Amino acid sequence: RKACASAFSLPCVGAAQISRAARPAATVRQQKRRRGRMAELASKMDKMDTDARVPVTVLIGYLGAGKTTLLNRILTEKQDTKYAVIVNEFGELGIDDRLVRRRVNAEEDIFEMNNGCICCTVRADLSRILNKLLQPGMKPLDGVIVETTGLADPAPVAQTFFVDEVLKERARLDALVTVVDAKHALTRLGEIKPEGVENEAVEQVAFADRLILNKCDLVPEEAELKKVEDRLRAINKFAPIVRSTQAKVSADQVLNIKAFDLEKTLEMDPEFLNTEGEHEHDATVTSVGITVDGEVDLGKFNAWLEPIVTEKGVDIYRMKGVIAIYGDPNKYVYHAVHMIFSGAYTDPWGDEERCCKLMFIGKNLDKEELERGFEACRVEGSAAKKQKTSA
Repeated sequence: RKACASAFSLPCVGAAQISRAARPAATVRQQKRRRGRMAELASKMDKMDTDARVPVTVLIGYLGAGKTTLLNRILTEKQDTKYAVIVNEFGELGIDDRLVRRRVNAEEDIFEMNNGCICCTVRADLSRILNKLLQPGMKPLDGVIVETTGLADPAPVAQTFFVDEVLKERARLDALVTVVDAKHALTRLGEIKPEGVENEAVEQVAFADRLILNKCDLVPEEAELKKVEDRLRAINKFAPIVRSTQAKVSADQVLNIKAFDLEKTLEMDPEFLNTEGEHEHDATVTSVGITVDGEVDLGKFNAWLEPIVTEKGVDIYRMKGVIAIYGDPNKYVYHAVHMIFSGAYTDPWGDEERCCKLMFIGKNLDKEELERGFEACRVEGSAAKKQKTSA
């Protein structure tokens, strides 16, 4: 039986800190009693050996850590199971869902949602999708995997499974699995954010039930890897650390591990179940997405992209794209984190319309300059000249 998955894409506009609004004392006491009852019920259900609820694994990790690579490995390994997949992206243009599609034979089950961030504005949509997938009469699932954007706050995502009265009867949060980029971890964890905005990378490590320390091949010195692990331990002393290269991790170390503990989470953050409050986004990080019908010249594309990576890589947290190269029948897929770039030809275009989709995430992004530069790479007459840019 082929692995079958439903993939949903929830583009994101940013990550944030929850600021607690002042509330009347009576309201606070009522909410505390309610949260106490919810926590007690959820804790009892999580400890039941015969828990029939569908397990949900949430993949977290900063931009470029390797979440999609890990997700694809899981879907490849678990070909005898059926998982639903929900993909959350930063920005309006979805790339990751196209990469996940290559691993599943379920084109008709793939949907995109272009209306906000999974940790704030579309959190209600997350509940709606999960409740629809898990409602009585739907095809049975072995589990659900949620891949968040690299800039998502994990707490509101996890909170969803305990504040939705219907969902918590149908699904259980199995684990928050955070993928960490060993090469850039210390930089990301030490980054100074604008006043009032939390460091998302720190939050992602703090809430993790399991830490996948990925890209260890890019840190050849054991002493340096040990420094990264020590920093992770200083933030989260409970989550096991699993080292990996190219996200080569057994699915059994990620799925159905029954690691999420609501009681421990409430000890760390007593306001975890508080659904009130506002998110403050880091406005210094933006995204630019470009969609173009047709093909590009490989030489021109490389000449345009190289100085972006080498000269502006410090400000670019993430680049990724699926490109149609003139004269080649296969898709060209590339990824970059700062100045570390990789690209390869993947599956054939076949009958699919040849087009190019690119996404840039970072600081000081000039949308018009990027648009003009990529337009110059196009092969004239290869397709209708139609370009869409999102930012």
